[in-house]
Amino acid sequence: MSEETHAWQMVEYEGFEIHTSPRPKQPDESRFTYLGYVCHPGADPALPGHIVPFHADGEESFASLADALYEALHAGRSIVDGTHPDLSVLGLVTGGV
Repeated sequence: MSEETHAWQMVEYEGFEIHTSPRPKQPDESRFTYLGYVCHPGADPALPGHIVPFHADGEESFASLADALYEALHAGRSIVDGTHPDLSVLGLVTGGV
């Protein structure tokens, strides 16, 4: 399955957008993972510095697309809230993007 075939979903949260794409971990498996990014509303994700990308950790997988989506939104919210252990929106805020 190509990258373009995975649907992206967006939710607004605390003045940011959280974009998520739950997807099968492998095309022939029944486990799921996710990709995502946080940005300001209307930001161009193709431009450097306009997003904070995130994804499920290495071997982490979920039993359903709904579970993967739930975890992706949780990760995105933690980035916005400043509680994620590794990622922050501080660069988006201080960079003027």
